[in-house]
Amino acid sequence: MNLDEAVRQWQQDGFVILPGYLSEETLRPALAELDLLFPSAQGFHDGTDLRRDRFLGDEFAGIDRFPLDSTQISLLAVHDDLIRLAETLLGGDDLRLYSAEAWAKYTGAADYDQALHRDYLGHTLLVPSTADEYRQLEMFIFLVDVPEDLGPPHLVPKSHTADLAAKPNWFPGRTIDHSDETGFVAESHPHLYEQEVSAAGPTGTVVAFEQGTFHRGTGLTRPGGARYSMHVSYRRAAAEWGQRQGWADRSHEPAWYRFVANASLRQLELFGFPPPGHPYWTADTLAGVALRYPGLDLTPWRDGQNLTGSQ
Repeated sequence: MNLDEAVRQWQQDGFVILPGYLSEETLRPALAELDLLFPSAQGFHDGTDLRRDRFLGDEFAGIDRFPLDSTQISLLAVHDDLIRLAETLLGGDDLRLYSAEAWAKYTGAADYDQALHRDYLGHTLLVPSTADEYRQLEMFIFLVDVPEDLGPPHLVPKSHTADLAAKPNWFPGRTIDHSDETGFVAESHPHLYEQEVSAAGPTGTVVAFEQGTFHRGTGLTRPGGARYSMHVSYRRAAAEWGQRQGWADRSHEPAWYRFVANASLRQLELFGFPPPGHPYWTADTLAGVALRYPGLDLTPWRDGQNLTGSQ
């Protein structure tokens, strides 16, 4: 599928599945460092990896948040191919990365079978917008093959959900026997499960969807199975109410300094670094940033600024 077709699918269904979008060559550096984050399938299931207990009992226990101990996996979240996809789907190049996570799941570790839901409650202070400049893009990236028995996400085309209000947000697969005082959990589902599309696919598959798209995680059933993926989220800079992680809160960790030293100008702009020529860049700020990030080549910012001293 070319990117023009991807845009049409995204606009029609609220999601697009791109099998093998990231090449083996692109993934190789990240996969070489996967064991810095997670046990192998064998290490988890035979109990030889001492990190095993962390993943038990909680479906979200396998999430590591950016910046990651693996610099290469951090860099994958802002790979040029993903930036190009985000620019195409969001229709602009003034983008922000507002969340990035790596996620490991293991058969039997937890119940990964979710109710259909939208992610907007954790991704925006408001509700999803249908205006192009304010849409938010989430992407699942498969770091391994994810067939049906390794828990691929399932998504519902928005033609089946366009008339649903902001509440309720969760639609259980069966009628629940207790009421939800917040009104965000429905007592029964509107047959949305019959409309699900599986995103099962090979290594490198990217599943791109809007934050207003109903979807869910599914259970792992393969004996001895493991699933490794990433979840990254982009928006245009104008949608400043789209938030999930505060980067400044994570910016004095060793993993962040390693990332910055290896990132390109374009990649750093995704986190809010002002571009060359921006009035933020003065002799004083350049000197200060050089001290904070000794591994960062500031040449693009110095070359883009006509400096006569501090401003």
